[in-house]
Amino acid sequence: MAVLELRHLRYLLAVAEHGNFTRAAEELHISQPTLSQQIKQLERTVGVQLLDRTGRTVRLTDAGAVYTEHARRALRELASAERAVQDVQDLSRGHLRLGVTPTFTAYLIGPLTAELHRRHPGVGLTLTELPQERIEAALLADDLDLGIAFTGQHLAGVTAEALFTETLSLVTGPGDTDLGRPRPLPVQTLAGRQLALLTGDFATRSHIDDYFARHRTTPRIAVEANSIQALTEIVRSTPLATVLPDAITHDHPHLTPVPVEPALPARTVALLRRTDAYQSAATRAFTRLVHDLVRARGYAPAP
Repeated sequence: MAVLELRHLRYLLAVAEHGNFTRAAEELHISQPTLSQQIKQLERTVGVQLLDRTGRTVRLTDAGAVYTEHARRALRELASAERAVQDVQDLSRGHLRLGVTPTFTAYLIGPLTAELHRRHPGVGLTLTELPQERIEAALLADDLDLGIAFTGQHLAGVTAEALFTETLSLVTGPGDTDLGRPRPLPVQTLAGRQLALLTGDFATRSHIDDYFARHRTTPRIAVEANSIQALTEIVRSTPLATVLPDAITHDHPHLTPVPVEPALPARTVALLRRTDAYQSAATRAFTRLVHDLVRARGYAPAP
């Protein structure tokens, strides 16, 4: 009787992903006949047909769909087990995979990385900038250990731990004397005002658009940028205003936050993780570090 091995599961998942033996074999760096033979061996072992080969593309049978779901889970758990074995509790080495939504790279990731290196120089960090929905999917797939994003509706199996409240303000540069005044600015005065804003693929932009729509105000969007750094340089060098998290302006003395009335809605920043994920020493240490840094920098407490 054939013995089930881990390679059989990986081979099956590759064929299921590509829907084609040739492309799966190329990815696995084995010959197509070898791959086909190994899949047939797996089917003999489990006693059921897992792939439907009769169409133009290879598809999972009903039994195959159920089996691959368990196979993915088994491989994910095995990867967690391997990291657990390799995890060194004194943090002389280790690795953390962190996903963040884009605006956090402008004010949070630098201090966090510096503090992680200061406290635990043996711990490596892989940082990935992603939209929140992709961060949550990557956590569930065990492609990330932690994520930094916002509270709200989360995918089943993702746990959110509130960190701090992120507030937004209208922001002007040194050359804008029109908006640079201390008292709150009625939002209606921004109708037709030229702004430079983040592009629509940023969650922050959707947040801003919803605010203006709710208050029936339509500024003129003169510039859109998909980079916080580009946006701050544009505002610094032109009369254009923007809307950014207040924490960013704290680190840029040439930018001036201008409160608007009604105030822009705040959001709760959260640390995301897969609910049942193994918490390595590096993950636990980074969690403590995040909370310490949030307190040290005086960010508004989470509700």
